[in-house]
Amino acid sequence: MEERLLGQLLLTGVPGTELDSATAERFRKLQPGGFILFGRNIHSPEQLRKLIDDLRDLSNIEPFITIDQEGGRVSRLRLIGSEPPNAQQLREKGDLKLIKRHGQLTGQILRMFGFNLDLCPVLDISYDDNADNSLKGRCYGTSPKEVIDNASVFNLAMRKEGVLSCGKHFPGYASAECDPHEALPIIHKSLEEMEATELVPFRALLNDLDSLMTCHSHFPCWDADRPRWPASLSKNIIGQFLRNQLAYEGLVMTDDLDMGAILNEVTFEETIIACIEAGNDLAMICHRVELVEEAKKHLTKVPGPILYDALARIEKTKKRLVDPFPWSIEKFQEIDGQIWNLRVDTLGEERAKILSVEDGKRSPVETY
Repeated sequence: MEERLLGQLLLTGVPGTELDSATAERFRKLQPGGFILFGRNIHSPEQLRKLIDDLRDLSNIEPFITIDQEGGRVSRLRLIGSEPPNAQQLREKGDLKLIKRHGQLTGQILRMFGFNLDLCPVLDISYDDNADNSLKGRCYGTSPKEVIDNASVFNLAMRKEGVLSCGKHFPGYASAECDPHEALPIIHKSLEEMEATELVPFRALLNDLDSLMTCHSHFPCWDADRPRWPASLSKNIIGQFLRNQLAYEGLVMTDDLDMGAILNEVTFEETIIACIEAGNDLAMICHRVELVEEAKKHLTKVPGPILYDALARIEKTKKRLVDPFPWSIEKFQEIDGQIWNLRVDTLGEERAKILSVEDGKRSPVETY
């Protein structure tokens, strides 16, 4: 295994709104498989496009450039434009044409900036729209069928615009009783119960997703012998169930490894090694960017055949990446205006003016 390729197994955050010389040199040496951007990276439309162009320019292999652009509060681009309606608002409106427009516009605005992978759709079921489990407003349905009907429309529409999708959070946060950004949820459902509920949307959309994100919950039905072991690090869940039983051969990535559900339970070295050995292809380090070189060193301890398989899946997925649209501030403004119109058509003009706000706690919207 050529050590120079190990960076391809890392999906890393970026410190600021532009690349300083030290950060540029770090990424040039590391050659990460991809970059994930947050609000801390966004100042203006022109600045964001330049940052993404710079990240692509220093990459020898075309990188994944990804973001959480779901709608509502989990919409990074709302910092420089209109806030799309969230999944709950769209499902409550009950118009699949609006969901299709949401997918189309999401794909178009991401291509304008140079993003090639969007970390959505959320395939979790909402059992309680007010639950404190990080999913508030983000779920396309309160039943498996409703999730499938709505999320599949968004997924297809966005992919047709040239942006890859990521179904999350496998095998499901729906029954979590706490926010994994803060602590490890333990989900006491049997495998039969999971098959009848949480797993149904994933099974249905598996062949139409470009990638999957694994979650940081513990499932005793799979890992009874390893108490408090997160699904994102589980060979039983990813290697045996997802890869072998469900025969999923696509790209798999972890949820952010800087979340409390991981930080409070597992050492950094064990996390990096275990997540790839379990069957993930990308280890996501969103905020502790200073640890990416250390992560690459830990990857040398993963058996060669596992590394080869992961790199092969990354390479195969990257063959589907497409170039950004030519930059145009006028085109950006046009798409942004259509997103505002979608918001009005979904919520009505008065409600559309009220943007989503955070509730004072840590959330998936911003840095920690």
